[in-house]
Amino acid sequence: MFLGSSLFFWSVAAIGAVLLPWHMQQDGVTLGTLFALGQQDPEAASALWQALAHGRFWFWPVIAALTLALPGALPAGTAARRARFLVWGGGLGLAAIVAQGFVIGVQGWSYPGLAALFGELDDRQFGIGLGGSLAFLGCLILLTDGLALRGLFRGDRFISGAVGVLIAAIAIFTAWPVLTVLSQMFTPREELGVAAALGARLLDGKIWGLACIGADVNCGVFWNTLLLATSTASAATLLGLCFALIVTRTAFPARRAMRLLTVLPIITPPFVIGLGLILIFGRSGVVNQLAEAMFDVQLGRWIYGFNGVFLAQVFSFTPTAFLVLIGVVEGISPTMEEASQTLRADRMRTFSSVTLPLMLPGLANAWLVVFVESLADFGNPIVLGGSFGVLSTEIFFAVVGAQQDFGRAAVLAAIMLVVALVAFLVQRAVVGKRSYVSMTGKGDVGLPTPLPRRVKALAFAIAIPWAVLTVVVYTMALAGAFVRVWGRDWTPTLSHFQRAFALEWTPQGTLLFSGGAWHSLFTTIQLAAIAAPITALLGLLAAWVLTRQRFRGRTALEFALMLTFAVPGTVIGVAYILTYNLPPLEITGTAMILIACFVFRNLPVGVRSGVAAMSQLDKSLDEAAVTLRASTFRALRTVVLPLLKPAIVTALVYSFVRAMTTVSAVIFLVSAQYEMATVFIINRVINGDYGLAIAYCAVLIVLMMGAIGLINLLVGRRRLGRRGPGGAGAIPVGGRA
Repeated sequence: MFLGSSLFFWSVAAIGAVLLPWHMQQDGVTLGTLFALGQQDPEAASALWQALAHGRFWFWPVIAALTLALPGALPAGTAARRARFLVWGGGLGLAAIVAQGFVIGVQGWSYPGLAALFGELDDRQFGIGLGGSLAFLGCLILLTDGLALRGLFRGDRFISGAVGVLIAAIAIFTAWPVLTVLSQMFTPREELGVAAALGARLLDGKIWGLACIGADVNCGVFWNTLLLATSTASAATLLGLCFALIVTRTAFPARRAMRLLTVLPIITPPFVIGLGLILIFGRSGVVNQLAEAMFDVQLGRWIYGFNGVFLAQVFSFTPTAFLVLIGVVEGISPTMEEASQTLRADRMRTFSSVTLPLMLPGLANAWLVVFVESLADFGNPIVLGGSFGVLSTEIFFAVVGAQQDFGRAAVLAAIMLVVALVAFLVQRAVVGKRSYVSMTGKGDVGLPTPLPRRVKALAFAIAIPWAVLTVVVYTMALAGAFVRVWGRDWTPTLSHFQRAFALEWTPQGTLLFSGGAWHSLFTTIQLAAIAAPITALLGLLAAWVLTRQRFRGRTALEFALMLTFAVPGTVIGVAYILTYNLPPLEITGTAMILIACFVFRNLPVGVRSGVAAMSQLDKSLDEAAVTLRASTFRALRTVVLPLLKPAIVTALVYSFVRAMTTVSAVIFLVSAQYEMATVFIINRVINGDYGLAIAYCAVLIVLMMGAIGLINLLVGRRRLGRRGPGGAGAIPVGGRA
């Protein structure tokens, strides 16, 4: 298994270095440019041909490293000998690819010291393309194969390769951009030097001020952010748990509708929730007008500030908590609850001492995800915050303001990352090292225990009013798509839909998509459909590695997976531009940068939902498969993944709809060729065309509902072999969202 795989990936690396164009091609790789040997243009040639024919000596170390790795990929010699060649060849190949990419750019040497050391370089090179990417991937797998042959990762090359791919992906698309933007902290400001400027930015009273304790003013943005994130995470987790308990543990007739309603805010494009709240609770909103007309009471502008942002964030992030918790609640073994009742514990005692503790990983992971989402949220505070500033809005104004102080934005982003790290450590301390296994290899035919009356009453008392409020908010917000002029002319019309999504027949009999929104809609669907399965695959693979494997740096990898989630989207957008606008990776303005942003921005939800679900699976399940001579990959595919269907649905649904609705992270990354739906909507809002913007939002909501149904249909439902209420056989559990 080692030999065939190593030789295959050595061949991949060799094809990338010898046959394919090393650099990214402006018009893409076509059949005419695919074979890169003999190319007159060095930028269209392979690494080998550039070294041979064009004198680009910096590619010789790459070729030498592949030659060194070849004996390890061939079926000859001992395992120790092959491991030595693979580790040295793969490691030196990676180092050579990274080094030549960083030190030589579009203007020759990237660092003046190199020009002084080696002399001026009359040549240049652009970013890495198909050939360089394949060579990098091949060398990476060769290195991980060699490490596995040496006995690391229990000698399992699949585990070694998975860890290697995850580390490389996080390093390239998360750590590198974040470190690039954080390095801006150390830039001087006006007459201040580096140290003085850093101190002035870090100790700014607008960040840490506590004047609100003794006066009617706002606190510093750090305290505002901490209060908001803690409150939102706690409220959204409680709401998500109530909805999950009602959907899975009660006979409530509207369970399906409630499940759909909980997911509705997550598929809503930007500003719809905020607009709906303003129309209901704003100064001229329905509630204020009724209060003034009936009781002569003016409620004022209470919706702007902490109250409004908190309400909007709970609306926005409760679905995230619900998606993380639904699989955890469904996965609790009824047998354990029945055993508690057999020992004469009543339902309340069983719920508090058995059921709730088994939910702890899900509750902690849901709380952490919502906390970090609240930290990084930009849309709700900018719409409803008023004078209530938070870190994300301060970062935005530092980037786009008149002074454009990237150093201040970097300091604020660093503070946000520290807060996220502390929350991450608190979550790990709460969960601890206790066992939460509730699914084993044994039969489980018990019935879920009905909720205690007090818990059931509390869940309904919290969830039902919130569900009604959700319906009202959406009804008010989406009504604007069906009236002529929002707020002035309430004549019913469909003209906004016609302008956005008009269809015409040409004289030749072909269908023409003439509406102004079609291009952005097709682009968004295509990119989201590409990003979603990649996000789910990487997220669940990372969850499996983090929960099932033990290796040095595992905790650091787990936190690194949360990095892009803890940074506001605007900062990520700026970080990606600063990082990927120059060699070695020039992808600004392409679809690739948007897909990468979607994948690594949304990856943490897939990871956390997978970690929560994996915490309930007994390790003996996959260990038994390995004992029966199944490979690690086969055990993961045939045993573990079928039991993770709720987590798979969560990762797919969340990544797809977030890719469809995100705006802050991509507003700096879109181009004329790749315009996103949300950017189109925001531009219509800026121009005051609310009717068309809301009509587009309504179409997106319907499309994403259909996509969620299709994802559920394709993934299927988890079957746990439990009896139905009437004593029927195995019933499917989970997998729907």
